[in-house]
This record gives sequence, C-alpha cells and structure tokens, in this order.
Amino acid sequence: MKTHDFYYDLPEELIAQTPLERRDTSRLMTLDRRTGATSHRRFYDLPKLLRPGDCLVMNDSRVLPARLLGHREPGGGACEVLLLRDRGNKTWECLVRPGKKMKTGAHLNFGDGELTAEVTEELPGGNRLVQFHYEGIFLEVLERLGKMPLPPYIKAELQDPERYQTVYSREVGSAAAPTAGLHFTKDLLKTIEEMGVKLCYVTLHVGLGTFRPVKEKDITDHEMHSEFCMISQETADAINETKKNGGRVICVGTTSCRTIESWAAEDGTLRQSSGWTDIYIYPGYRFKVMDCLITNFHLPESTLIMLVSALAGREHVLAAYEEAVKERYRFFSFGDAMFIY
Repeated sequence: MKTHDFYYDLPEELIAQTPLERRDTSRLMTLDRRTGATSHRRFYDLPKLLRPGDCLVMNDSRVLPARLLGHREPGGGACEVLLLRDRGNKTWECLVRPGKKMKTGAHLNFGDGELTAEVTEELPGGNRLVQFHYEGIFLEVLERLGKMPLPPYIKAELQDPERYQTVYSREVGSAAAPTAGLHFTKDLLKTIEEMGVKLCYVTLHVGLGTFRPVKEKDITDHEMHSEFCMISQETADAINETKKNGGRVICVGTTSCRTIESWAAEDGTLRQSSGWTDIYIYPGYRFKVMDCLITNFHLPESTLIMLVSALAGREHVLAAYEEAVKERYRFFSFGDAMFIY
C-alpha cells in the first residue's frame, strides 16, 4: 500500500489556528465504519451516541511547556530548544535551532541565567543531548520559562496555555497534546459518567514524531517513532469487564488506541503494563480491544490517518474527509472531531 493512497487535498484556511471559545461546541462528524454513512452533530451531542455499559478510554498525559527560547554564550545569538525525552542526570534529548551553531560544547542561557545548559552530544538524525543546570525543581522552572510546543501548522499565538491541555490532564510528559480530548468539558464528562458509561484513563506521552510525515513511498517501509505509555490495573479491569459484559470500548484519540492495543493479549484482555511502544497501525491490522474511536481530522499521508483507515476502511475515511472539506470542517489539533463506530 502506497503512502500517496492516504493523500487528500486540504485548503489551508481549514487548518484551525485557535481553539473555539467553548470546547464542546466543535462539530462532530459520525462515521459508520461498516457502511461509510456519515452524519453531522456538535460535540456536546456525544452522550446521545453512547450507551450505558460503554467504556471511554482517555489519555491523561499533560503537555510539558517544553519550548525554551534563549541565547547562546558567548555572543548572545538567539536559540530555541524543544525538550523531547528525559535521558536522566538533568539531560534531555532535544530539537535545537539553529542547528549549525549548536554543536557539542555550546553553552545556552534561558531566563537571564535562571536556567543554563550545555550541548553534550550530537545524535544521528540531528537531535542533541542537552544537560541543564538550575536550582530547585525542573518542572517549576519550565512552568516559568517554557512555552507550549504547538504543532508547526499552527501559526497563531495561544492566549491561554490551558486550551492546549485536556481538562483531565495530570501526568506531565507530552511534547504535544492528545488533541481528541480537547473537546471535553468537566460537565460533559459528568453527564457521560452519570448515564452509566465508565470513564478510565491511560497515559501515553505524545512525541513530536506524531507530526512526522511518512516519507517512504510504501507505508510498510516507514519506521514508527516510540512513545512511553502505561495502563493501571484499575483501567485494565474496567476495560476487561466492559468487553466481558458486551459494552463498547471507545478510545478518545489515537494515543489511547495505541496504548491499549500495544498491551492487549491476543484474546483482547489487558493487565497493568508500562513501557515504550512503537506500534504501527495501518489497514490490515486486527484491533484486539477498541470498538469505536473519537478522533480529530488528521494530516494527509500521516500514520494517524492510516490508523483511522485501519478501523473504518481507507475509502470510507477519505470520502468522509472529502465531505468534511466540502462542509468546511476545521482540521487538525484545534479543529473538529469525528466519532467512528
């Protein structure tokens, strides 16, 4: 199967640059994965699509304010560092800019010296290992100095950083938001729980690889990025019980899907698990646990549109996307949502 098989034409003006005033007023397209039939609703209509006994699986990862703007020393030239992965000993794997001037041994300064750093190694592929020096707790320093690492297709400044966090985020560690969850409000979650739907949480720390385009012509030649994820025993029990009782397991976002599918046994059962996953889901994959998916509209030729196509069929998905373009849906991170059942 070719990468270009997952291309669709998207007018640039349909890429949402800012979040809506109210999270749950975004549009919601439904897609019947067996027939390809679609309908158009608002996200606050979601309870009408759920049933008592269903289980909603959400990713509670919280985005790290991982973008640091500073200057190089000596000389004072501007620099940008994006934290990707904690390597221990105050050292992080990072994306850096300008790469040509941030070689091993380069010294960096952020926040008038509150945070300093040194590039300790250049990695294959262009990333750097950067060791930081600071007083106190690193996360608190980041909260003061760091900015939200918005995706490259969002050019507008984010006025409220909390709008790039889900209302249930709690485990800090993502470089990007699990955006399907951005549509939920606390009131909507309460309504869903009161109607007899289980709410449970997994954690997958989203890496920037999620935005990486598939450059190989054949999708099977693509090397999938890895991300850390975990499932508690409580969540595993809730999902197992839902399946046993005939309820539907509904993942909120591709990250929740990738987490439970990574750790599921062949019979679809789960137990407490944690570790790195590089699961790559594309058409032909047999889902072990997930029955339905709530997701945003994804980039052309991305691993995410391939995952959605594995669930609903490439032809159905591309036809739905074509309809979304025609109906002027908002696309990507701050855009509208889709419920695939």
